[in-house]
Amino acid sequence: MNDIIYVGLDVHKATVAVAIAEGTRGGEVRQLGSIPNRADHIAKLARLIHRDTEFCWRM
Repeated sequence: MNDIIYVGLDVHKATVAVAIAEGTRGGEVRQLGSIPNRADHIAKLARLIHRDTEFCWRM
C-alpha cells in the first residue's frame, strides 16, 4: 500500500512549526507542535516520520 503523508514545516529563525496531513481526500490533519530550528532536531523529526517510508522533498 502506498500511503502518502504530507509534512508541513513553517520555518522561522529559532523554531519550526510542524504539521502532518494524510494524503487522502478528507484525511486527518494534525499539528505536531514546534521544534528548535537546529539540524539535530530536524534529523530526529525526519527519523520519527520516516520509519519504513521514502521521502520526496519539495520546495
